[in-house]
Amino acid sequence: MSAQVLMLDGTTGQDRNLLGGKAWSIERMRSLGIPVPPAFVLGTDVCRQYYRDGGQLTADVWDEMPAAMAALAGVTGRQFGDGTRPLLVSVRSGAAISMPGMMDTVLNLGINDQVEHALAEETGDARYAADTRRRFVEQFERVVGSYPPDDPWEQLRMAIVAVLESWQSRRAVAYRRDRGLSDDGGTAVTVQAMVFGNLDNRSGTGVLFTRDPLDGSPAPYGEWLLRGQGEDVVSGRSNARALDELADEMPTAYAELMTAARQLEQAGKDVQDIEFTVESGRLWLLQTRSAKRTAEATIRHAVQLHREGLITVEEALDRVSADLVESMMSPHIDPGALRSAEEVARGKQACQGVSVGVVITDVDEAEERASNGEQVILARRTTDPDDVAAMSLVAGVITELGGATSHAAVVCRELNVPCVVGCGEGAVDLVGQTVTVDATNGIVYRGALPLVAPAVQNDSDLEQLSDWAQTNNGSSDQSLPELLRFRARAVEAG
Repeated sequence: MSAQVLMLDGTTGQDRNLLGGKAWSIERMRSLGIPVPPAFVLGTDVCRQYYRDGGQLTADVWDEMPAAMAALAGVTGRQFGDGTRPLLVSVRSGAAISMPGMMDTVLNLGINDQVEHALAEETGDARYAADTRRRFVEQFERVVGSYPPDDPWEQLRMAIVAVLESWQSRRAVAYRRDRGLSDDGGTAVTVQAMVFGNLDNRSGTGVLFTRDPLDGSPAPYGEWLLRGQGEDVVSGRSNARALDELADEMPTAYAELMTAARQLEQAGKDVQDIEFTVESGRLWLLQTRSAKRTAEATIRHAVQLHREGLITVEEALDRVSADLVESMMSPHIDPGALRSAEEVARGKQACQGVSVGVVITDVDEAEERASNGEQVILARRTTDPDDVAAMSLVAGVITELGGATSHAAVVCRELNVPCVVGCGEGAVDLVGQTVTVDATNGIVYRGALPLVAPAVQNDSDLEQLSDWAQTNNGSSDQSLPELLRFRARAVEAG
């Protein structure tokens, strides 16, 4: 294969800029001997060439697909488009810089009437085969924009083009613009053999954070769904189960997951966000990346990782900004006001903090009113990537469905927007009302409650960072945010 189509076998020697974050994480896990379904990638250079050629996939790239799919078949013992032991694949985007929820994915690609029948015959479970087909059709229609053709190879070509096109989708362009990211990088396209969390009652899908992304504790945190697949957990459309239940139901898979999590955190020298699937009791890891965290978690993890010898003092200070410290030191609800406060919704904390605003359910209206300086709380049944522009502007977010690894939760942690998810039916009925969102405790109150400054004295992690920053800057008469801003300017100046 050429440098444009690479097998991810742990030996490519290519960096994230070419492979994209998703494929780079697969490559890293394969090099560590972690169980990952086989995959290959069309590098970001393919995307850049696609746009230089006016939106055309070059013939030489497509000509390499049969050999690449044959390599997956050689590992799995399955054939793409085969009517006996069919190989299904996922087609996933992956930019060099993580863009959570921005890009597109198609799972279960390669299925048609013949393949669905073969899956039913092989497993003895026609419902599983039909469920797999249904998921594919729904995703293909959403991402590609049309009903899938019967020919698996044409499905593959159309999905690859759709993923390349997602680089210039409205939401992806807006995401990069808001974060000052270049439009020139392009997305890689990862094609990976499917494993099936929806196969049977010993199968499922989940997300694991190697440390708590909410409060910064060192304990692992995660959610999973029995007989789930793909984005079932992160979409927020289903209420996920606590990871402890996986330990109870499939202890071997859970133990292997914890071992892999420790290995990846040691290798990456950072807290990891891991996507995994269990297929009939067998664990597979699909992706790992540095976790998006709340301000408090980022601060506490930086101190923890240094104390454990994973990062230096300089690296710890690099991970903590003045804005993060000020966010951790932001106001909270006056305890006296809570005695008479009316609780109107309760859910799971997704990104800590407190915000007050008027509840709006329409994303366009929320974006417009927030842009005009109004304090807005966006309330949705569940969020999706098209909501991100509004989410980046509003004071807070609440959802009826979803857990702490849902789309709303992950995006709000990156944006540092207070968020409560999984509030149940009725959250969107608050439209037009002013509410106070206590995302630290997962509660929504009616009206605007008074706020008071937090008591942050004697916080050991902040004190440790302050000591390091004072030593680093040679100064002791400045606050921690001032010290961090001084250090950032010095680093920028070289």
